[in-house]
Amino acid sequence: MMRIKNPIPYILHIFIALIFSLSLKSQTVPNEDVLNYITRYADIAINEMARTGVPASIKIAQGILETQAGKSQLVLESNNHFGIKCKSTWTGPKVYHDDDAQGECFRKYNDALSSYKDHSDYLKTQPRYASLFELDPDDYSGWAWGLKKAGYATNPIYAETLIKFIEEYQLNNLNDYAKEDEKEKYDISDYLDELREKGISPSNKLSKNSNSSFSKKTSYPEGVFKINGTNVIFANAGASFLAISKKYKVALPKLLSYNELPKSTATLKKNELVFLQAKKSTGNKSIHRVNRGENLRDVSQHEGVKLAYLLQYNKLKSNSKLKIGQKLHLKPKKGTVNNTKSKIASKKRNHQLKRDHAKNEKDNSR
Repeated sequence: MMRIKNPIPYILHIFIALIFSLSLKSQTVPNEDVLNYITRYADIAINEMARTGVPASIKIAQGILETQAGKSQLVLESNNHFGIKCKSTWTGPKVYHDDDAQGECFRKYNDALSSYKDHSDYLKTQPRYASLFELDPDDYSGWAWGLKKAGYATNPIYAETLIKFIEEYQLNNLNDYAKEDEKEKYDISDYLDELREKGISPSNKLSKNSNSSFSKKTSYPEGVFKINGTNVIFANAGASFLAISKKYKVALPKLLSYNELPKSTATLKKNELVFLQAKKSTGNKSIHRVNRGENLRDVSQHEGVKLAYLLQYNKLKSNSKLKIGQKLHLKPKKGTVNNTKSKIASKKRNHQLKRDHAKNEKDNSR
């Protein structure tokens, strides 16, 4: 047996790792409180991102951490969502609260909007945070560690906790809404539904062994419902396409075509959405972020967008591999709609010509 000459460094290392693990667990906030916080303040965070460039994901994550998802004594007394202290330049209302020391001075705001705006302006005007604005807004890890490095908080696991919240609640998805025109209220219902449907919460995480986005815990209505304005059902693995076609009075060849499956397909290989009408050429939102286990066809089915258009918008091939968190465009860039449609129509014509040519060659050889 190998003997360790000096076991103290090893014991110390294990002790620090244990403390780190316990500290990270202590940062957990009840799931419903977090979802309520996101629902209530996402609109402000999105508009602030459009105004100043501070990512909505980072802002919401900081808000969740600093306020214990809106439940802390400080936020209830002062509407201070980001733990910003008075500093010498603050001339507004104040409250006193124990933090790193007893009775420290914190800024007080009339409402959450004022706090969110002051937080953005604070980061934007302080030289020590300037380098953060050179990062990609979706680089949440860079932002989180950058805030910690610049001295935003003394919490030793501040960056790790922000990252934990962003990943568990897919907060980077909120950044996509900042590309739209500024609104008082954004419809983030799809985003919130995905969180609940897929079980993304501290107490109910996704299985890392999941093979497909549809094998995750997902709740869909019984019978016919709509995705992207198109009739669809959710069927279990093993269901017969012939039985589905008869039940919903859709010709079998059309049913397979709507779902972009080979003509020889007889049954569903997995739990899956089955479209009863042709999918659309564009999505009802601009961006889809790839989830664990998703492939291009999964995304096409999930969003109700034809696979050919999905490939064209993102300049991908049918066998392209996707990365978790990758952005996929569900709509063409402005001014390219007609060009996209003409390219796809041209490809279809070329495929048809090849089939006709092959058929003629076969006939002539007889």
